[in-house]
Amino acid sequence: MDLTTKTDPEIETWIRNYENAGKTSETFYLELLEERVRRTQLKQRLDFDRSLEHLKQAAIDHACISYGELAKASGVEWSKARHQMNGSSGHLDRLLDLCYARGLPLLTATCVNQDNVADGELGEEALAGFVAGARRLGLVVHDPREFHHRCRDECWEWGAKEQSGD
Repeated sequence: MDLTTKTDPEIETWIRNYENAGKTSETFYLELLEERVRRTQLKQRLDFDRSLEHLKQAAIDHACISYGELAKASGVEWSKARHQMNGSSGHLDRLLDLCYARGLPLLTATCVNQDNVADGELGEEALAGFVAGARRLGLVVHDPREFHHRCRDECWEWGAKEQSGD
């Protein structure tokens, strides 16, 4: 099916129906996520490909990055990017979709507030958003903080494999 011929509301309805049915591992759902990101890219300055590459590099470097650094990767000042970054339809949530659709670890687990780059911890609001996005994708989360730590560790494990060429 050519998703480019479908309307935004049709894409959103299909995505929501798959999520409500718990069918988030279906191939068509993953294609829908990719299409939604493609369409979102047309409406914002933050670049998903650049952001994804920046997050991959952070995982390879076994590091966390700030939201501002992620915006800078797209050549956008934090003051202009901030409103595009967060929320259930924000840049980070769509990056979560991309990671899931492409079988990557949830690389947004390595993107934290500037004050938390050294310890890699998400603030409460960011943690709630990260967990909400993961649950929307059908992932089971019992302890939000533990889930974030596990996802962050998975990113770094993936990065180590990428660096070693395995």
